[in-house]
Amino acid sequence: MTGPAVLVVGAGPAGLSAARELGRRGIGPVVVADREAVPGGVPRHCEHAGFGLQDLRRSLSGPAYARLLSRRAEAGGARILLATTVVELDDGGGVTLVGPGGIETLHPRAVLLATGARERPRSARLVPGDRPAGVFTTGQLQQWVQRGLPVGRRAVVVGAEHVAYSALVTLRHAGVPTVAMVTDLPRHQTLPAFAAATRFGLRVPLRTSSQVVGLLGHGRLESVEVEDRTTGRVDRLVADTIVFTGDWVPDHDLARRSGVELDPATRGPWTDGAGRTSRPGVLAAGNLVHPGETAGIAALGGRDAARRLAATWSAAGTVGAAAGLEVAVSGALHSVVPARVDPADPPHRLLLRTTAFGPGRLVVARQGGAEVGRHRLRHATPNRSLSVPGTVVVRADPLGGPVELSLV
Repeated sequence: MTGPAVLVVGAGPAGLSAARELGRRGIGPVVVADREAVPGGVPRHCEHAGFGLQDLRRSLSGPAYARLLSRRAEAGGARILLATTVVELDDGGGVTLVGPGGIETLHPRAVLLATGARERPRSARLVPGDRPAGVFTTGQLQQWVQRGLPVGRRAVVVGAEHVAYSALVTLRHAGVPTVAMVTDLPRHQTLPAFAAATRFGLRVPLRTSSQVVGLLGHGRLESVEVEDRTTGRVDRLVADTIVFTGDWVPDHDLARRSGVELDPATRGPWTDGAGRTSRPGVLAAGNLVHPGETAGIAALGGRDAARRLAATWSAAGTVGAAAGLEVAVSGALHSVVPARVDPADPPHRLLLRTTAFGPGRLVVARQGGAEVGRHRLRHATPNRSLSVPGTVVVRADPLGGPVELSLV
């Protein structure tokens, strides 16, 4: 194969949307490599509707959404290599892939990493107790249900963000009642309509300010111990299935091995407004850089990175490393993506995360102690993105110091 102009690593919403946008803008050839046998990423396992609202302005089931993004990428000229793993980005610009045809080395001018994120499993959450069957993450649960495998008879869902409610819907489709949802935060982190429909329509109780402190069962899960963090009381819930949701971790192994600098807050590559990383020629987009966002937000991130790459593309030029003013957060804010911005050409949005509920919804941008911008949020909820327009930094001095964002 001749060297592609751009190699996209990951055929989820971000990678496929980036590939299509590059094709639309005349950048090619584009190759998309994914280790899975079917393109589309996580949505292909989610049978419920709601995918595509943010990026396509329509509602589709997860599999339909995945198929549509794949067709669009291929119609734009992208070649999708499946069951193919990218194992190395060497210092000379070569990229080593291992697929059905064996080992291959490509020399693209740019690499766009869109490897996504995964949920942290029970073992990484250090939940004590026995090691029985019946313990899932949302992704594992959805794959089992999609394949028609039995998942249990009574379930507990750990988490109360968007993906937790997706897990609950999947359990309902499988005919498995959920006896409780458990979150360590004082209230849910999804849309009020979702929470109300679950609590009053499906009659699933939400146990807030609580945590799972033990799993009991020999061979198969039999019960779940849940502690109320306010009172210290421990209840034992009878259940043979438990689903750990959320607590996202970027799939950053390739980025880390390739010498790309990681953001200690998100644990994904830090990027600038164009998606460029600390390594020249390597970009990143989607849930690799902002784990836990919806598929639509990931798709929009991939599309925007491709649009900006195409805008600066030249026949002989190279893709540089990240540049611009550093953006930092303080107080209740946990992270911001991108971490560098050009005030003269800011990104469409900055995605923030907060660690706790709070009455403050005003984000203030300061440089050297002086306010340069502000934006009022519609909500300030943990485990949900706080979207701030990039224009909040346009008054910053390009030669000044870092811009700090805080929640007032």
